[in-house]
Order: sequence, then structure tokens, then C-alpha cells
Amino acid sequence: MEPTAAQRAALGQICNTFLPGDGLTLPAATELGTVDTIFRILGRNPREAEKKQLATLLGLWDSRLTGLLTGNGPRKFSTLSQEQREQALLKLGDSGLAPVRAIFQALKQASLLAYNVTPGPTGTNPLWKEIGYPAPAGPLQNAPKPALQPQRYTESTTLTCDVVIIGSGAGGGAAAAVLAEAGLDVVVLERGNYYDDRDFGAGELEALTSLYAPGPAGSAEGQITLVAGTCLGGGTVVNWSTSLPTPDTVRQEWAELGAPQFAEAEYGDALAAVSSRIGVTTAKSQLSPRDSVLERGAQALGWDIDALPRNVSDACDAGIECGRCGYGCRVGAKQSVTKTWLADAAGHGARLVVDADVRRIEVKNVRAEAVSAVTSNGAEITVSARAVVVAAGAIQTPALLQRSGLKNKNIGRHLRLHPAAAVFGVFDDEIRGWEGGLQTRISRHHADLDGKGYGVIYETGPLHPGLATGFMNWRGAAEHRATMLDFARSNAVGVITRDRDSGTVEIDKTGEAIVKYKLSDYDAGHLHTGITGAAQILEAAGARRIFSGHQAGVSYEPGVRGSHAEFEAACERAGYGPGQCALGALHIMGSARMGGSPELSATNPDGATWDVANIVVADGSSFPTAPGVNPMVSIEAIAYMNAKRLAAQLT
Repeated sequence: MEPTAAQRAALGQICNTFLPGDGLTLPAATELGTVDTIFRILGRNPREAEKKQLATLLGLWDSRLTGLLTGNGPRKFSTLSQEQREQALLKLGDSGLAPVRAIFQALKQASLLAYNVTPGPTGTNPLWKEIGYPAPAGPLQNAPKPALQPQRYTESTTLTCDVVIIGSGAGGGAAAAVLAEAGLDVVVLERGNYYDDRDFGAGELEALTSLYAPGPAGSAEGQITLVAGTCLGGGTVVNWSTSLPTPDTVRQEWAELGAPQFAEAEYGDALAAVSSRIGVTTAKSQLSPRDSVLERGAQALGWDIDALPRNVSDACDAGIECGRCGYGCRVGAKQSVTKTWLADAAGHGARLVVDADVRRIEVKNVRAEAVSAVTSNGAEITVSARAVVVAAGAIQTPALLQRSGLKNKNIGRHLRLHPAAAVFGVFDDEIRGWEGGLQTRISRHHADLDGKGYGVIYETGPLHPGLATGFMNWRGAAEHRATMLDFARSNAVGVITRDRDSGTVEIDKTGEAIVKYKLSDYDAGHLHTGITGAAQILEAAGARRIFSGHQAGVSYEPGVRGSHAEFEAACERAGYGPGQCALGALHIMGSARMGGSPELSATNPDGATWDVANIVVADGSSFPTAPGVNPMVSIEAIAYMNAKRLAAQLT
């Protein structure tokens, strides 16, 4: 969007209220360039409706009407003192109305994220220096040339092949390799661009605007932030290398929903093939200071703690370099699909095409005949094929199927997000949570809270100044500044919920995806157990201050102020509705699920849509229910299995 001067001024006032600087070393948000960063990030959003909503909000922000709504009488925001502005924002965040809280959360997250990732006029954000966070390392001088040579079309083009694959992530990559190795002519279309070792190391802002999806940024209700990869290789390029197989109990659950092969050797063989090809190992799961907190706390409580397998080569240092890997692996150690399946596919003649946003599958006489894509400069790409594999991710896959006219009622339903929260602990010693193996330990102590396999798991993840703020609250500028100045001594225990209940993916009038998801009371109960459990872990590990992501500002200091029991009660009072507790979705699944009948699923046991037999889904959309663990290996195994079945039909 191209903001007006008034809109820029309004956003500047908001950002400076959240982040006024300290008058010494930390600049105010507008001095750093935060407003430009926000508009840069929001400008990628494909939904024009959301851009217009923001424009309207900013247009009304510095008005007397807004003053009335925020309890300041008919006074413009620009006339208020810093303290009055903060109270006005907090009134929005504490509102009893979910839509009002959603507005606050959107403004808060945009402001905090942008401030923490903006390099600023000097190229090095002063906050980074204050907390000891390193400036972007830049590419390695000895990084090899990119191994793949994808095509990019600048003029309208028509292609013909046996199978066209939409999406190049965990699902699309694995499917491409299987189908190309079967002797089929394969074209892979990727919306994003190709980045390899020498492209990584430019810092959080560059990674967020090149490797991650431009939108939707969150659920429509403001319940949860959505995070997904968008580049050649998809989420496997930015995944935290965690490589867990589908649990046996989940495989049985999936089989009972009408796809019996999940409990049989066929899927087991697929899991084994994936594990072998992407180099799953525990040899590079050395304990980092961050994961030592999780291990130390769990052991003190008598809870289980296990090493996490990872898909990395011997080049992984599992240390300082590894901590940056969520923004691309500079040393090429992460065995993403660009390093594995897509390389295999290209070696067997598959054509890889980047900057190709597929808008529609052309269906005639109940058969898919072609797909239509558009590039960033408006060139049209048409690919005619005998079969279409859709692997665009669990938001874009159902959106594409809906845009293409498929009518099965389950397309877009049964969306699972593994709602994730974080509880932070501040320690006496530095932890430098941005360093160390991405994820090397897991505790499943509360993985089965209902006797049916639903609950939470505990993991850590790399803490970078931008990403971490998505899981934090804001109770005022001074308190937030103090929290950030403790960042190097802080650690977060992540709580990942296996959600029983689900959301939906719909499309707006322009065909763009809208995610609707509200945490059910059932799943909120499990999340609450996880948040209080994470606090137990941190306390047992020696944290001197512990706080959750509840906007109400729930915290305690063991042995000094408050207690775990009081923390637990305060979390329950603070609630888990939209805008009440910061949640993120890094695992997006289930929106075109496989099953045994069109009444219960969007696709059949072969992964083919019930509506059109030669459209096969091969990504996280296929999951019948949530797996409860990082889904990368499961996605690749499903794609491998579904592609094997499709290859048998076509050859």
C-alpha cells in the first residue's frame, strides 16, 4: 500500500508509543525507520481488503472519535502525553471485545517486530548492541554456487507435461522426485523465489520478507499468528530441522478415518525412505544452553526428556551458526528439499519454475486439464498436464481448490494449527537463545492429557529479537524495554498443542485465503496446562523471573514475588480468547484431509480429490488430524506415498 502523509504520521505515533526509545542509546521507533519497515512487510500482503482496513484505521486514528473510544474524551491521540497514549493502547488490549483486542495485537506485533528487525540508518540496530545480539553475518565467502537452475518467465508462456506440481516445499519436493524418477515429465511451480547458501545471512528482516509467506499473517479473529515458508523448498528451508516421524497412535487414528495404509507397511516404508533421504540423525543434537534449561528443569521435576532427531549433515556446527538456521542455513548443512528431493527431481529432468503464483486449475468434464499462474510482473504461465499435484500448503491448497470450483464441503475444513505459546524465564547467566542447535530436546510429559493422545509437548526454539516478540505481551514501553534488555539472559519454553478441534480456510471475493480459527475451550484447557507446566520447568531450572504471553501481564519471581500457584490462577483469569494470549501457528495442516468418504474428507485414500480424480493433494493439507509433532517428515512421507500411487496410475 502507498500510505498518505496522515496515515504515516498516525502509524508513527502508534509505533513511538509502543517504542519511544530511552533518550540515550535506544532511538524512538520513527527515528529507527520502523514505519517504513511495517509498510514494507504489509505491502507483501495479497489481501487488498486487509490493506484497506489498515488504511481506514490509520485515517481515523488521530481523531476525536478515537479519543472517545480509548477513554480520553474528544481529544486527538497526537495531543496526549506518552503516559496517556500508553493507557489508550492498553485499554484496547484489555478490552472485553475480541475485535478491539485484535486491533491492539495487530498494532503491537507490527510495531515490536518492525522495531527489532530494522537495521536503522547505520545498518546496525542499537538494540542489538545493547542486548549483545550480532548484526547480520552476511553470506559465507566460500559459499558454493546454487546447485539448482530454476526457470523464471518474464513473458507469457505455455508448457506441457505429464504432471504439474503446485508448490515446492516438503510435499511438492518429495512428490516431484518420486514422479520424475518414475520417468514422468514433471513441472514444479513455486510462488516464491530460489535462495541457496550464499543468499543467507542477511538478517531477520531480509529473511522474513523473502523466505516467509506474505499472508495471511493471522487468523481473522486475531487468535493466532500464522507462519509459513514461501520459497523454492518451502518450509523445509526455514524449518528448525526437527525430524520426528508420525507417532504410531496417530497413524492408527488416521487409518481409522478411512485411509488404512497409514497403519500399514506402505506408510511405514515411506517414513523410512524420507528419513534416509533427508539424513535424519541425532548425532547433531548437542545440548545448547537454551535446551539445557529445558533438560535441567524437566529432570528436576522427574519428567521425561529426549534428544530430537534432525535432518542435517556433518557440516552442521549445532552451535552459533545453527541458531541462525531458521532464516536459511549458510553452511548448507540442513537437508531441505532443495538439497535432496528437488535435486533428485531436477536430475531426472523435472523443470522447476519460480515466481509462479498459481491462481486456478482448469477443470473440464470432471478432469483437470491445465493450471494458470501469474508472475510478479504479470506474465501468465499456462501448464497443460495429465495430472495435477497440489502441494501449496494448508492455507493456499484449499484456497486454490476453491478458486478452481471444487465443491466438496471438506475443502478448507478441519484446519489444525498446533497452537504454540511460550513462557519466558529470565536467568542470572547469559543464555544467548539465538545460538545453539535449533531444537535438540523434547519433553512429552503432558502429551496425553485426555487418554486419547491430545495434550502438549515442550520444546525450545531459537530466540531472535523479531520472532520472539510475537510471543510476548506489552504492558507499557518501560516494562517492554526492560524485558528486551534482559533478552540475552532469557529463555523460552515452547508449548505446542495437539489441537483436537479445528478451524477453516475460506476465500474472499478476490480468491485470497481467509483463515478462521478460534481456540476451543477443550484445547485451551490443554494449552493452559502446558503454560503452567512450562513455568514449572523454568522455575525448576533456576529462573529468577517467569512470565507468559498473556496480555494481562502474568508473571512471578520464585521465592521473591508471587508463586507458581498464583501464576497458574492468573493465567486462567487472563484467558485464552483472541488477543488474550500470544499464540503462533508454525505447523499448518489438515484443510484438505484424506479419508474414506466424501462426507468426512476432501480427498480419498490415494490423496485424489473426490471432485476431480486427477487432482492429487500431497502436503500438510492431507493430514486427517493433527499429528502432535513437527509435521515435516509426515508431509514428505504422505507426498512420497501419494506420488507413488499416482505414478503407478500414470505409467
